[in-house]
Amino acid sequence: MKRIAALLLLASLSANAVAFEPFVVSDIRIDGLSRISAGTVYNYLPVNKGDQFTEDEAQRAIRALYDTHFFSDVEMSREGNILVIKVIERPSIAKLTIRGNKDIKEEDLRKGLKEIGLSEGETFDRLSLDRVKQELITQYYNRGKYNVSIDPHVTRLDRNRVALDIEIREGKVAKIKEINVVGNTTFTDKQIEDNFESGTTNWMSWYSKNDQYSREKLSGDLEKLQSYYMNRGYADFGVDSTQVTISPDKREMYIAASIKEGEVYTVSDVHLLGKLILPEKTLRQLVFVKAGDKFNRAAVEGTSNAIKGILSNLGFAYAKVTPVPKLDKEKRTVDLTFYVEPGQRVYVRRVIFQGNTRTEDDVLRRQMRQLEGSWYSQAMIDRSKIRLQQLGYFKKVDIDKQRVPGTQDQVDVTVKVEEQSAGSLQFGVGYSQYSGIILSASVSQNNFLGTGDSFSVGAETSTYYKRVNASYYNPFLTDSGIGIGYTVGYSKTDYGNTNFANYATSAKSFSTFLGIPITEFDSLRVGLGLSSNKINLYPGYSPQVLLDYQNALGHQTIHEWTGTLGWNHDTRNGYWAPTRGGLMSVSTDVALPGSTVQHFRVSAEANHYWPIGGGFVLYLDGQAQYGATYGSQTYKNSFGQYQAGQPLDYPFWQNFYSGGVRDVRGFQDNTLGPRVCSGTDASGHAIQPGSNGYCTGSYYQYAQPIGGAFKVLGTSELYLPLPFLKDINTARVSLFMDVGNAYKDYQSFKAGDLRASAGISLHWQAPIGPLIINFATPIRSKPADRPYEERIQFTFGSQF
Repeated sequence: MKRIAALLLLASLSANAVAFEPFVVSDIRIDGLSRISAGTVYNYLPVNKGDQFTEDEAQRAIRALYDTHFFSDVEMSREGNILVIKVIERPSIAKLTIRGNKDIKEEDLRKGLKEIGLSEGETFDRLSLDRVKQELITQYYNRGKYNVSIDPHVTRLDRNRVALDIEIREGKVAKIKEINVVGNTTFTDKQIEDNFESGTTNWMSWYSKNDQYSREKLSGDLEKLQSYYMNRGYADFGVDSTQVTISPDKREMYIAASIKEGEVYTVSDVHLLGKLILPEKTLRQLVFVKAGDKFNRAAVEGTSNAIKGILSNLGFAYAKVTPVPKLDKEKRTVDLTFYVEPGQRVYVRRVIFQGNTRTEDDVLRRQMRQLEGSWYSQAMIDRSKIRLQQLGYFKKVDIDKQRVPGTQDQVDVTVKVEEQSAGSLQFGVGYSQYSGIILSASVSQNNFLGTGDSFSVGAETSTYYKRVNASYYNPFLTDSGIGIGYTVGYSKTDYGNTNFANYATSAKSFSTFLGIPITEFDSLRVGLGLSSNKINLYPGYSPQVLLDYQNALGHQTIHEWTGTLGWNHDTRNGYWAPTRGGLMSVSTDVALPGSTVQHFRVSAEANHYWPIGGGFVLYLDGQAQYGATYGSQTYKNSFGQYQAGQPLDYPFWQNFYSGGVRDVRGFQDNTLGPRVCSGTDASGHAIQPGSNGYCTGSYYQYAQPIGGAFKVLGTSELYLPLPFLKDINTARVSLFMDVGNAYKDYQSFKAGDLRASAGISLHWQAPIGPLIINFATPIRSKPADRPYEERIQFTFGSQF
């Protein structure tokens, strides 16, 4: 067939070249050009002025011009000694339209079309269009869509142009009607198919898409089937054949697989051969299978990976560990040998950063634990990747290694990052029966001008408060990673304009702190702050319990200088959406001697993420906060005289609050915990406080929260895999349960007073900014809580 095609091509070329005697070309004239320049043709033409021109040369020239794909016809003739070339140009593609595609993105389709020369502005070749049609059909077949049809339409335009319209009718995915595994006697169909990604239709198919056939899914399921048996001792298991049939209407698929289970094998011995580098005793600790065990492929692969891992940490970046099982079918035993080939030890010549258009190289380099000029270490590479992900500046981080050309002992490490917004411009508008209209705005940047420094400025106003604050943090004041930060703030609050406890505050504050790294995962925070807070209470309007406190204190303006000490242990593998690791932290703020009220507060938190398979991630979090006064406190006695005595209660303006969109969801912000009695009930009667000044019983719902000196919070959350969303940094959906409350003090804690809620939450890095939407239902509450229950809660901002 190839010989016949060649003869036909030669005949067609000869037909286009008029027979003539050889001659010397005195000039070349090209007729028929409109879009392509004559200079372009001359570049491809293998003949020049002064050349001897023969029929062989004519055929070679015609073939060269056809190969450019610029022309649909080429003819050559002679006028005297002038070579005349007459061409018909192929049309150019003026417009390319793709319609009907849903499964494959248009940008991906256009990219693929462009690679084969089918894009706007290119020369139109119908053969390319036919190839595209077949390729698209193949891609849809791989997605299980066998009813797909691709109809390209070509419309002729003026000036030798065409418009291409590719109409795609994807059809529906063929559903799996039946999966039949033949030959299994030891395990049931359900046991071996439980881990299959493919399956017949069930009540979760709308979510998992398990009943949609895909060639890739089937290949993966057959691999899982083999692993299932081999991990249980069946070392000679095999899949004899697979058959996939489709119904006449191309809507249903039938899958059959014939298997040979074989026999259960026991490991008789394990050998380590090759160049071990480390003592055999050391490597033996990484061998997860031993004599007498059932054969287990997962343990064999785990052993290979563990040995490769420890060698890669010593500079052997291309180490190979090949397991070779030798089966004795009579004894049903396996003799295992691991051949170790460490290869050449390599060191890192250069660390190269790509993709960081805004972030300076130094910001990335100071997070790297793999250093230039040192031996290659996979552990240091992995840790460097996690540190870069924890910054929150990058949507994606990939680290690759490449051998340096011409060397055997050097590699270059390339760090490829995809930057994302590290700043936000947030606006908030809200309304509540207590606060009225709430307006807020903040500007923050965690990667200021690409330096890695962070700053934020925020303002918030409502009917009863105004707040302004600013902060700045330099995480690398020194090369060793000691950071320094500053915060300044001002706020005015008038609770008298709401149904909260009737008092007003006016506070100014400034603080500075140092961040000190201790280990790779641990850091300290040491700080010092100054603040001044003027508290206005109104006799006859403010709750008596607050008036008594201020009278005993004898001061309206509270001055504090505060020392801070905190510890963090952070093993999370990401910033926005961790999937493993956790955070433990403890911090203490102490109003030092000389402050108006000597007090301290301790906050502790521990959380952890566990991947539990299938894309699910379990998250548990526990928090506790406690505050108290200390030392001998000067107070005013009933005669108006100052004297030293026992410490006062924890200052009410420092209390902890519970409930809200980021706390115990399903309850309004700050509405859980102790409430101060003031005002009247629904019948117009004055509310009578209890013996401690706090409201209890039926009066609880009429009073307003002021928080307490002790708070607990627990959260359990299950993050769900979204089959249509591959990037969990963009959005996450979770099921949650929150438990918590605030108490007057530690002694007042009662487990029976804990509130709880459950629901579903969406975290989305939306174009308008970080968006959190909660749908929560209180599952443990008191009747008096009902006015403060809130089913739907959200917060959002706008990124820049």
